[in-house]
Amino acid sequence: MSTLAARLLDWHDAHGRHDLPWQHPRAPYRVWIAEVMLQQTQVATVIPYFLRFVQTLPTLPDLAAADEDRVLALWSGLGYYRRARFLHRAARICVERHGGELPRDFDALAALPGIGRSTAGAILAQAHGLRFPILDGNVKRVLARYHGERGWPGATAVEKRLWAHAESHTPRARLADYTQAIMDLGATVCTRAQPRCAACPLAGDCVAHRHGLTAELPQARPSKPLPQRAATLLLLRDRDGRVLLERRPPQGVWAGLWSLPQADDADAAARQAGRYARLPGAAQPLPTLVHAFTHFRLHAQPLAWRDVSPLPAIADNARLRWCTRAEAAELGLPAPVRRLLEAIEEYA
Repeated sequence: MSTLAARLLDWHDAHGRHDLPWQHPRAPYRVWIAEVMLQQTQVATVIPYFLRFVQTLPTLPDLAAADEDRVLALWSGLGYYRRARFLHRAARICVERHGGELPRDFDALAALPGIGRSTAGAILAQAHGLRFPILDGNVKRVLARYHGERGWPGATAVEKRLWAHAESHTPRARLADYTQAIMDLGATVCTRAQPRCAACPLAGDCVAHRHGLTAELPQARPSKPLPQRAATLLLLRDRDGRVLLERRPPQGVWAGLWSLPQADDADAAARQAGRYARLPGAAQPLPTLVHAFTHFRLHAQPLAWRDVSPLPAIADNARLRWCTRAEAAELGLPAPVRRLLEAIEEYA
């Protein structure tokens, strides 16, 4: 066993997290759901979503049988909704091809939508105790600092070196504990900002710590100015308090989610709103929503109309629906739109 692994396991026994909900039991399905939720999301945020998800859909066949709106509603607020759609698609593939279970074969598991090499390794190590390395964001940071690796970890050459380090340190015993330990170390000690080197079991051999490079490593992705985009959202409420929602296209921003109808500007929004309902008056502008995506920042201006009369012409449009507050809560909604709908009474 490598020195790094031995020290990590000793640290894990004394300081690691042993009571996470997906650890009891460490069933493959539960580990899989947790690992996908934890992609780009912190543990504290994930826990309530995980508990609600597995309570509602406790088995892989349950997930496969659920409709997409149900899955997206359970995911709503976690962001990066492609993860939820990949989960759903992968579950259906497992029912069709793998007897309703996640495959134990690494290649078959890694080939499922949304899994890939690191997540497959984490599932097999934690659920089955099999020896596979992992390399999520936390592990990349730990290994980049420990070995003094320069360059952005997402660059092909840097990532290749980090995978080699991950392989060399992965022990042949206690795989579930080691996998949890190295993720926990990155999440709680070897953090991006203000790492707690004094509490780290690896500090004595860490190149970054020894040479004062913890603030520089791992190196950030080369930055580019974040493009700004603008849109206008139509918030139409009828006399019963129902809101008009529109399903987003399968590609692009908030793909496949239900959201407020969108227009390019206020004039276009008024014309569009007139096709959906008879409007009693002018729209009320609401505070602009600003939402940062990976590749751009969206500035969305909501325009609200109250007490509108729905036109029958949209009844046959499957992409449009009038929803009560309770009905909207059961749909997959983008987090900023959900927050807006929860707050609309403030603007009454």
